[in-house]
Amino acid sequence: MKVRHALPFLLLLPIFGFIAWQVANDRLERERERLAEAAARAPLADDTAPAPAAPAPMVDAAPAPVDTVVSNGGGRDVNQILRQIAQAGQPNYLNEIIPQRDSALTRWPDRVDNPLRIWVADGSALPGWNPNYPARVREAFDTWALTGVPVRFTFVRDSVDGDVAVQWVDRFDAPITGRTDRIVDRNWWIVNGHITIALHHATGEPLDEPSIHAIALHEVGHLLGLEHCADTANIMTPKVRVRDLTDQDRNTMRLLYSLPPGSLRH
Repeated sequence: MKVRHALPFLLLLPIFGFIAWQVANDRLERERERLAEAAARAPLADDTAPAPAAPAPMVDAAPAPVDTVVSNGGGRDVNQILRQIAQAGQPNYLNEIIPQRDSALTRWPDRVDNPLRIWVADGSALPGWNPNYPARVREAFDTWALTGVPVRFTFVRDSVDGDVAVQWVDRFDAPITGRTDRIVDRNWWIVNGHITIALHHATGEPLDEPSIHAIALHEVGHLLGLEHCADTANIMTPKVRVRDLTDQDRNTMRLLYSLPPGSLRH
């Protein structure tokens, strides 16, 4: 009797087993889909990776600039550029300063419609400060703008808004009165700059307004891409003895800004 009643139940066991397996499989499949959707919503590893480091800055500091070798940017006709320099009709010293940058030209992109933003710091906490000094610096920028290069300047109140910062120190340890740092990209376009001007010579003698103006003219020349020249009559001589730009200073700047930046090596 017991055997006869158990037989139908035994026959149904495979069916019950199949149903149980199907239910478990459906649950497993739904769990896999849930995990896949969660993974799809999660950020990829590359999305949170730190950005690559920016190119190392290139420093232009008196008395000896630091050179950085980069590619010539490709697509530039070096021979044509050299011909333009050789055939320049006005006296200039561009050929003299090119070797100081490892045979390369360095300049800002044209900034006429979008002028360079200049922040000039307040140095009133320093001994020997003259509140007229910032005006002498602004005059130096305006003087270079009048050469006709395709770069204009505007002055901002906050350092965070500036492309260029001008700051002050009491004096340098080295026998210099100004220093300019430039940051350039891999094709030698200048993208940022910083000028530091001393209020005293390294030996302690104070610098007056005309001297501050001359130092600013010299450092803005560096900021725009010029290097030192040998002729002491020019503002870009290493030891500044003049108070204004010469025709050679103006011609050299105009010639530089008529050419693309980059290496002149073949």
